Amino acid sequence: MASAASVVRRALLYVPGSSQKMLDKSRNLNVDCIAYDLEDSVTPSKKVEARSNIQRTLSQPRAAGIREQAVRINAVDSGLALEDLTEVLKAPHLDTIVIPKVNSASDLHFVTDVIRHTFPLRHPTVSSSSSPRPQPSNSSNPPPITILALIESAKSLSSLPQICTASPNLSGLIFAAEDFALDLSLTRTPSLSEFLYARSAIATACRAHDLPSTIDLVCTSYRGEEGQRTLEEECLGGKGLGFNGKQLIHPSQVEVAQRSFAPGEKEVEWAMRVMIADEKADRAGRGAWTLDGKMIDVPVARKARATVERAGVCGSDLRALRERWKDQEPE
Repeated sequence: MASAASVVRRALLYVPGSSQKMLDKSRNLNVDCIAYDLEDSVTPSKKVEARSNIQRTLSQPRAAGIREQAVRINAVDSGLALEDLTEVLKAPHLDTIVIPKVNSASDLHFVTDVIRHTFPLRHPTVSSSSSPRPQPSNSSNPPPITILALIESAKSLSSLPQICTASPNLSGLIFAAEDFALDLSLTRTPSLSEFLYARSAIATACRAHDLPSTIDLVCTSYRGEEGQRTLEEECLGGKGLGFNGKQLIHPSQVEVAQRSFAPGEKEVEWAMRVMIADEKADRAGRGAWTLDGKMIDVPVARKARATVERAGVCGSDLRALRERWKDQEPE
């Protein structure tokens, strides 16, 4: 599987599957991940129509600006998940299944088994029990269908270790704040402090189990300058907790989220300087050295490399930056 730095879901935008107009408009966006929705945004009477709409949308040629096409199905215990999967797995350009209300490992087992039996070539092998990440057995096979799991309750939070190791298809966790608040009778506040424990636990679990994506709560404010400022503050706050993406509910949120979760210009410049100098220090047999008066050791150098890799995936001109700092020396 690609490294965590190379899997980019800075923005995960939900689009209602029941609106053909919105589905069509979404194909003109430049966004890391679109999650076509069959769950909360679709009324019971529109579920069948939404499945058909999404299946047709994902059967069209890929839109140039969309990195990843996902579908959020209904919860496994809703009784609708199998019908959702039966329809959307027919689509040739489906990349990811988003599973809501994942309370235990069994929810992931169910979806993984359906994928395995429907498309065995898009089910990964497992390299080891301690690292259940997708490992395509043959490079000529299509990439595995990945899974993102929504953490929405106290039960799911307490089951994170089991959830994180439940499926070789699992590629990340998503925090659903509104349902979590309902489950715990919490009131959402602008500070989001009531979610600190849950968000920290989710981000830590993803890192501990080498899951590439940690996607933060929805920002319900998006209109006007104040809404955009609130969104940016939430993005940067989530990034500070270890999240690397955010759920979105409106296309106007995409630019802010993708900019916020990409490495900043100064951050990338510093990382490139560290990486170039570290290559020279390594050839000279130096395990620790300094740059601008700061000690650089192995962990710092590894972080720099991950930052540069992620910046490249996010569109930074690494070749020009490397050329600019090619003469950087370890101090």
